[in-house]
Amino acid sequence: MPKPPAAEVDAGGRAVRVSSPDRVIYEATETTPEVTKLMVAQYFARVDDGLMRALRDRPTALERWPAGVRPGIKLATGRPNEKADAFYQKRVPKGAPDYLESVEITFPSGRPAEEIVPTEIAVPVWCAHMGTLTFHPWPVRRSDVDRPDELRIDLDPQPGTTFGDAVRVAGVARELLEELGIRGYVKTSGNRGVHVYVRIRPEWEFADVRHAAIGFGRALERRDDQVTTAWWKEERGERIFVDFNQNTRDRTIASAYSLRPIPGAPVSTPLTWEELPEVTDPSVFNLFTVPDRLADGDPWATIDDEAFSLEPLLRLWEELPGGELNYPPDHPKMPGEPPRVQPSKKVAEHWDEDGNRLG
Repeated sequence: MPKPPAAEVDAGGRAVRVSSPDRVIYEATETTPEVTKLMVAQYFARVDDGLMRALRDRPTALERWPAGVRPGIKLATGRPNEKADAFYQKRVPKGAPDYLESVEITFPSGRPAEEIVPTEIAVPVWCAHMGTLTFHPWPVRRSDVDRPDELRIDLDPQPGTTFGDAVRVAGVARELLEELGIRGYVKTSGNRGVHVYVRIRPEWEFADVRHAAIGFGRALERRDDQVTTAWWKEERGERIFVDFNQNTRDRTIASAYSLRPIPGAPVSTPLTWEELPEVTDPSVFNLFTVPDRLADGDPWATIDDEAFSLEPLLRLWEELPGGELNYPPDHPKMPGEPPRVQPSKKVAEHWDEDGNRLG
């Protein structure tokens, strides 16, 4: 059969070409119709205000699902010689339009790369043409790519816990932040988790922001026994994990108004704190419902009005016991980091402080 002609999407006054517009990206579910590639591009154009508030001037990796979301299609993990139909794009793709801008960032390995920096809504719409569903912005602006302006508190439900548990813990996190004189903004992850974001002054490096997240997580643990900062899954139990490592260089979270690769085209959706306790099923926020919701105003419209000091959280890091915690496995070994040995496999006398097996 002949290939269907490309379509055009008006993205902030710029016409963006979308090839294979009828390709089905999300199959129909019991509650949502099928979603085509063109519909994805149109969705990003419709949520212009909220999406660009999340992405503007930030180095951004793309999560691309060019074959769509289907059973059996897996996201590449980065292993050598791995075959996958979905993958992360951390460098500017070939064939990028001339209006797409970039900035050089440095990975934990020390390798540099040119990464996309969205400056107008036409860029995310073009990324949809490339099969992008989820945007993963760094917590920095291109004016200073080594000093974050955003703290991200990722509340991740572990097996045996629910979205409702994450919602309850988010409320406790809000109370703690307010006691510290800090305002947080909340959104669904688009799956089972809850994210709390805090704008901070870009005066600290990644390691400091990560330590602030650990300090906050430890204070939250003391306030709520359903919270854990345990890095090893076998130690977390049926609790909500505060994923402090989401504040590490090159670790990112799905942006506000990103689609997630889950049936039903759910969206990582900003909420007001008053709305959050009323949400029982985060999948109600999806490609079909979120644009009309945003038309009534973005709950994060004021997120850039005030940037907070990290000092109150760094004091928690310094004052609460526990010391350094493990970095992600793809990150270089850091000073003071515990051995990267799963606790159930570790025999103290058989490992040195760097995690090397002895004897």
